[in-house]
Amino acid sequence: MKASTLLLSALIALISTPTALAEPRPEHFKGLPATTLTQAATNFSEANARLDALIKQETLTVQDLRQVHQLTYTLENALRKISAELTALAGTLEAVHVASERADPVTVKTQGKAYLETARLLVK
Repeated sequence: MKASTLLLSALIALISTPTALAEPRPEHFKGLPATTLTQAATNFSEANARLDALIKQETLTVQDLRQVHQLTYTLENALRKISAELTALAGTLEAVHVASERADPVTVKTQGKAYLETARLLVK
């Protein structure tokens, strides 16, 4: 009786472990690089368009799912760079804000220019 209980427990554990019956994970990709904000914004826009086209299909094939998987790496790279750049951009905008309160036109102009150069890369 003990052996059958042990065997049953082992079988339940095996079945209830998701990775035990799942297929191996697909190979991982690096995605397109996003070393500049311009590159990140371009990759983000293009990968989103491709993802949109894929998910609008009535059904997704295994190949479609593989393409989505690959796209997510490019999108993650782009979002990581965009997030870092937006954090820096918020600091630049804060410098403009503070300079405007302090009636500092030189800082408003220099930091405002730097802010707009970066902001325009995101919004065209």
